[in-house]
Amino acid sequence: MARPGRFITLEGGEGAGKSTQIGLLAASLRGIGLEVVTTREPGGSAGADILRGLLLSGDVAWDPLAELFLHFASRAEHVATTIRPALARGAWVLCDRYYDSTIVYQGYALGGDLAKIAQLSRMIDLVPDLTLVLDVSVATTAARLAARGRAADRYERLGEAFFARIRDGFARIVADHPQRCVVLSGEADQMSVHAALLDALRTRLPLMP
Repeated sequence: MARPGRFITLEGGEGAGKSTQIGLLAASLRGIGLEVVTTREPGGSAGADILRGLLLSGDVAWDPLAELFLHFASRAEHVATTIRPALARGAWVLCDRYYDSTIVYQGYALGGDLAKIAQLSRMIDLVPDLTLVLDVSVATTAARLAARGRAADRYERLGEAFFARIRDGFARIVADHPQRCVVLSGEADQMSVHAALLDALRTRLPLMP
């Protein structure tokens, strides 16, 4: 009998270490014989990546509702062409950001309509099996972004007050959805954070060997 697929999202503010930790988790899960698909949002498929470029470039000052629709258009394409097919064949999908990021960034941090975001999320109709939220301080976020040595995207340019709203928003997500979400500190070294994430997976998803 084929193993069921699992949908795991990693969330957190800028510089929290999600991309690094997804790579480490994927390697560990593949090491126990699981098929793993790693992906990200915005983006994650050919069509969705086109919309990612529009959203992150900062070249357009989007109307908030238009920006929200762009995020969900990208998500709908991503879910239909990448995530659902992988889950259907029994793969474990690790996604760097999902609709919690839209709630936090466009909703809590930028003042968007939370009811509209919730309505669009229900239309996508795919809830993660587990959401791992990496939490770092605003000072850590600023230091890690400065150390990257590349041009900042539009969100990274918004500064420390924005980063604080993002952190608070994710704390509210975890408080509102304790059965789905686990918050873990992202302040430690990479392998210590990885070990904590693996422990959370084993605790919350007992089908993991």
